Amino acid sequence: MNTMPQWSFLTNHAKVLLHVSLIPENTGLEIAHAVGITERATRKVIADLNAAGYLDREKLGRRNRYNVDIQRPVDRIQDRDITVGRLLDLLWAPDAVEMAGVTSQPSIG
Repeated sequence: MNTMPQWSFLTNHAKVLLHVSLIPENTGLEIAHAVGITERATRKVIADLNAAGYLDREKLGRRNRYNVDIQRPVDRIQDRDITVGRLLDLLWAPDAVEMAGVTSQPSIG
């Protein structure tokens, strides 16, 4: 029997960041459903990511659009800085994009 582990390599913060980088206009509820957490938890994660400078929230009428700062450092491994953009490049592999339910890879500009 193949069972899923009760833990994940990616935190909810990473999953939300990946999702909004792929679909920046999704609502908090849509993000929550896609990531598999509550809407309240999603809003807390977005607030954390915003406060830490990983994303900005732009108001579009009654909705938000999230802009991810791909130049922001995430971590340092040996002598290399890992930026949000490099991390997202790894996660934007075809399987990751398919799992997020997106039909095309976003362009970074």
